[in-house]
Amino acid sequence: MFLPITRHLTPHRIGVWSLAWVSAVTYAVLGLVRFGTFRATIFDLVIVDQAVRGYANLGPPYAPSVGVQKGYGLDFLQLADHFSPIYALLAPFYAIHDSPRTLIICQAALFAAAIPFLWLYARRRLGVLAAYLVSGAYAVSFPVAQAVNFDVHEVMFVPVLSAIMIERFDRGRRLPAYLAAFGLLLVKEDMGLMLIGFGAALALSRRRLDGAIVAAMGLGALALIRGVLIPLVGGSNDNHWRYTHLGDSLPAALGKLAGDPLNTLHLVFGDAGKIDTLVLLCWLTLFLCLFSPLTLAAAPMVLERLVSENSLWWSTDYHYNAFVVAILFCAGVDGATRLLKRVDAKHKQTAVIAWAVAVAVVGLTQVPRFALDQLANPDFYQPHDRAAAAYQAMAVIPDGVVVEAPNHMGPMLTHRTTVLVWEPTRRDAPWVLADLGQWAWPWGSVDDAKKSVEERRAAGYMVVFERDGFVVLHKPGS
Repeated sequence: MFLPITRHLTPHRIGVWSLAWVSAVTYAVLGLVRFGTFRATIFDLVIVDQAVRGYANLGPPYAPSVGVQKGYGLDFLQLADHFSPIYALLAPFYAIHDSPRTLIICQAALFAAAIPFLWLYARRRLGVLAAYLVSGAYAVSFPVAQAVNFDVHEVMFVPVLSAIMIERFDRGRRLPAYLAAFGLLLVKEDMGLMLIGFGAALALSRRRLDGAIVAAMGLGALALIRGVLIPLVGGSNDNHWRYTHLGDSLPAALGKLAGDPLNTLHLVFGDAGKIDTLVLLCWLTLFLCLFSPLTLAAAPMVLERLVSENSLWWSTDYHYNAFVVAILFCAGVDGATRLLKRVDAKHKQTAVIAWAVAVAVVGLTQVPRFALDQLANPDFYQPHDRAAAAYQAMAVIPDGVVVEAPNHMGPMLTHRTTVLVWEPTRRDAPWVLADLGQWAWPWGSVDDAKKSVEERRAAGYMVVFERDGFVVLHKPGS
């Protein structure tokens, strides 16, 4: 993590680095314990592992687990699912440790890497103490906690890149700011929306030329990636289209949203879950983010989720809110700065500290409700109750084969096999690892899974291992 602290800030270098590294270790422990206790999943840890493994082997980033599940086959490029070429930056770390655990550690470090830049931004605007308090609030915030609790995702790059973009533009260092903005476009196919919003924020802050350039970068990237690059590598924008109530294409959806403002308001605010998410996001800064134009950088990404028909995108349970968390904290700092201009100079410092303390308290009060609270629960560290049998079952499966595995066991096999998710649709892989001892996505019930095992046996698969609910099947000659 690069910490661009000038000479007069050197005494705080240790403090900021300590906060960042403690945060990184905390996130890594959470993710690694989940991995070691069979809480990690094929969707999405194995998907990312397969893509990064492809880059690490100097080959294409194939993601057969998602490719087969969606009917595209083993030679399906991760770029055709989500356009995330930035994953290639993680490939060199596989030379150090060839395991999906590496991704968990990298993700932890990247989320923590936003802290120094957020600290610099807040320190410049509000002072040293406020900078520590705001940075600490980010570190324990629910968007970060939920993201590190759910496998790994491309969002790991967004907080640090968005914090660099905002902080460096504010500092007047345009080159690193533009490089960070470009980096965001390599994270996911819809990140152009963030740049369009940030361009509008720059324009409202009297940086019209930079605003126009950034917004043009975002708009151009949306058109290029969605219209050319994803179809070019074999993907389809329909794969993640969750707006059928608005039309069958992006222009149709935008036209309906713009042409029926009342319906658009209902889509955004007509569900209690959506309101809860919006309130919690704004509550991170005690709603002061709403007083800053920087919130425009987050708005398109949030609205993209709220107008969809996929309720998972609205919730606070997964990683989606981490796309905007660093922006909202920077916006909160900027909003506080703007409001403090109206406060008498004699009381300004008191007001700054009061707001920053309140923001830190808000962050701490969210810990018991969200994922970081697990770290204080001894049961969280308990091994899987059938771990011995699970490891024995996995040991039966040879290296280098294609295997259908339960969603919660695939991550343990992905470093040495080609993992597909074990599901009701038969994939006819030569090896199948079934878990009949518990329900697992995407099965409707354990009984359905048991029927599938019997069907496999009837189709010529042989049982080569069976213990404590785990069954390993192999089809001779395949």
